[in-house]
Amino acid sequence: MSYRSIAIDGPSGAGKSTLARMLAQELGFLYVDTGAIYRTIGLAVLRRGWDPSDAAQVLPLLNELDIGMRYEDDGVQHMFLNGEDVTQAIRQNAVSQYTSQVSALPEVRAFLLERQRELARTHDVIMDGRDIGTVVLPQADVKIFLTASPEDRAQRRYAELKERGQEASFASVLQDVKERDARDTGRAAAPLRQAEDARRADTSGLTLEESLRLLLDIIKETLQV
Repeated sequence: MSYRSIAIDGPSGAGKSTLARMLAQELGFLYVDTGAIYRTIGLAVLRRGWDPSDAAQVLPLLNELDIGMRYEDDGVQHMFLNGEDVTQAIRQNAVSQYTSQVSALPEVRAFLLERQRELARTHDVIMDGRDIGTVVLPQADVKIFLTASPEDRAQRRYAELKERGQEASFASVLQDVKERDARDTGRAAAPLRQAEDARRADTSGLTLEESLRLLLDIIKETLQV
């Protein structure tokens, strides 16, 4: 049986996870939030109090981690760290900083690469991240580079943090977005970039519903469904 794969890449705060999850429900695909997997490692490093950019500290930890992924009745991809449901914990703002640095380590990316590809070999998948179309699934049937202005992305992130009751200022969130963009595009291992055969989708100023329609149109046109 031949399975289809959709790769959605883009910068932090572009709405990849939200839109990919909605698309998966609409199309009947398995949604794989690769960022949540990296965030789980980032959380583990944060809890240890270690330097997330220090490979000598991070790499030995990988073999100690039992990272699980399960889909519950709520349709959300729940992440488990050594048996603990950390689905909410990995969304803390502090974890974002650690995740960006941990995910820049080539050894961490290699550790998770085969796990992600195996899911695509056994399911119709929508996978989002920073290097899905360029590294993880270079042969994906549909590749989309989802982006928006830094200000738009910061506003979405700021609203999300406020909804969760986390303290933050818009200025600090915008600064975090710009700093993460610089790290993600400048890292040596699988930097964020648009695949040559990816369709660019800029959702600046669009509502969630308008963004969803834009992506659906691209997918249906590409897959001819």
